[in-house]
Amino acid sequence: MRRYAGLIVAAVRGVAHDAAEIEDLVQEVFVRLCKDGFRLLKTYDPGRAGLSTWLTIVARSTARDTLRRRQLALTPIDAVPEALLATDPPPPDKLRLPDGLLSPRQKLVLSMLYDRDMEVAEVATALGVDPQTVRSTHHKAMIKLRTHFATEER
Repeated sequence: MRRYAGLIVAAVRGVAHDAAEIEDLVQEVFVRLCKDGFRLLKTYDPGRAGLSTWLTIVARSTARDTLRRRQLALTPIDAVPEALLATDPPPPDKLRLPDGLLSPRQKLVLSMLYDRDMEVAEVATALGVDPQTVRSTHHKAMIKLRTHFATEER
């Protein structure tokens, strides 16, 4: 915490300007990094970015999200456009995919990521593969699905 506090303060300072607000936002960043058994912190992948880069992005995103939530909380309900208050439609029934479109591994990875809401690192650990393999398998499956449904629409 001591090592990266200055970096997080600098990142938050780019989003907020009031000293008290900056202090609150920095605390919110650290709470987010530590909550749920450090779940967010465990998603850090040194192969994708340096720790300082990753922390800067997390800090800015957390600060912006927190400020948006506060702004919405201060806005009278009558001033909020009705479209923002609408609930999401119910999820559609599961899609029926043609046999052989996706490999068994691709189906498994998509199921773990979307049906079970697992993180890439969790899927990689469960399958005993590298996280990059999970990302690659996911990417290839999504390309197949996009191609299939784009062709089906025509």
